[in-house]
Amino acid sequence: MNSKLLTLGLILILSSFNLKGQSEPEIIIHDFFKNYEAKGASIALDSLYATNPWTTRIQDAINNVKTQFERFNEDLVGKYHGYEKLTAKKLGESYALYSYFIKFDRQFLRLTFQFYKPQNEWRLASFKFDDSFDEEIEEAAKLYYLDLNEKK
Repeated sequence: MNSKLLTLGLILILSSFNLKGQSEPEIIIHDFFKNYEAKGASIALDSLYATNPWTTRIQDAINNVKTQFERFNEDLVGKYHGYEKLTAKKLGESYALYSYFIKFDRQFLRLTFQFYKPQNEWRLASFKFDDSFDEEIEEAAKLYYLDLNEKK
């Protein structure tokens, strides 16, 4: 009897950790990519935006983002080859920014996710994507950004 109670108690404790983890930005992003790979861009974006109840007020803008994002299909950019995390930045306990590459045969896209936690749960604050990351890298590599006096 005691072992059954102990097992039940452990299951309840572990499931409460899992519920908390479902609202973490990394889990939301992981779910986005899982949906993208299995169900496509539109479903992935719907699921992502569903984390924020206020997005119902900007449905036209969301539909525009979905249309733009869906254009990056196999005909345009080639086969999808996964994603990788570029950076993660947190400001305080209530704001987080994550940047990812999404890789295709022809090119990559940078996806930027911004999250906000007004109380207990993280929600999407902003989602952006672009293909101009290479221009930023080229700019950062210019000599006037380098410390030429640095001794190694």
